[in-house]
Amino acid sequence: MELNASYTSLVAVGDSFTEGMSDLLPDGTYRGWADVLASRLALRSPGFRYANLAVRGKLIGQIVDEQVGAAAALGADVVTLVGGLNDTLRPKCDMGMVKGRLEEAVERLAPSCKQLVLMRSPGREGPVMRRFRPRMEELFALVDDLADRHGALVVDLYGVPAMGDPRLWDIDRLHLGAEGHLRVAEAVWQALGLPAELDWRTPVPVSAPPHWAARRFEDARFARQHLVPWIGRRLTGRSSGDGRAGAQFDAATGAAFWVSPRGEGTPGPVTGWHRLDGAGADLR
Repeated sequence: MELNASYTSLVAVGDSFTEGMSDLLPDGTYRGWADVLASRLALRSPGFRYANLAVRGKLIGQIVDEQVGAAAALGADVVTLVGGLNDTLRPKCDMGMVKGRLEEAVERLAPSCKQLVLMRSPGREGPVMRRFRPRMEELFALVDDLADRHGALVVDLYGVPAMGDPRLWDIDRLHLGAEGHLRVAEAVWQALGLPAELDWRTPVPVSAPPHWAARRFEDARFARQHLVPWIGRRLTGRSSGDGRAGAQFDAATGAAFWVSPRGEGTPGPVTGWHRLDGAGADLR
């Protein structure tokens, strides 16, 4: 990997992890590590282009069928692909199918970009991690193998204990909070050969554990706001991503589009960027 490299475009593909849940902005939208990374890359490259096609709740087959083709067509400098964990967290999971579709995604995306980035995703320490760890590690073994075969980078978030600290995660216990997303952005930034701005592997400072009553309150709130709805979606075959498209995906045309910072050298959140047409022209 070239040190201090420059990149002119980024496409992000995946599920809720890449969409940005639960890095919540004041206006109720999500930011997330991919948006943070895009903003930082844009500071180094005037005219930088970005597209985030990720959608919460998507399984690997949906990611391949709905996002990969559109992402490949953009011909980006960098493409990030994270998917398959939603499949592994389901009671019934065909790991052969999951691995086959992930391999298909890599085979289609790797030739379309200058640098494909894969991840070994983080997992929050707890009973869910303990139950599904074998599936996750089977998936991550394939990620490593695919990276070797296709010249992709692997960002190993799973192998860093700090990323499993519950304090980096949202109340839903499935998605990273703001600090967690900042650490992921830094991890990808460094993997791309760019100078470190923080040590994303640093453990979260020690703090006093919450009292028993506070833990029970959080458990009850988690069950009411997140666990019960999640079970309901599983029982009815619904997904939190039903009817949604990626932030830079035009459902009418079935194609992705670029966004670029409004002001040269002063990129803000992606909501402050503007859309480009297919030729890269401003569509203000």
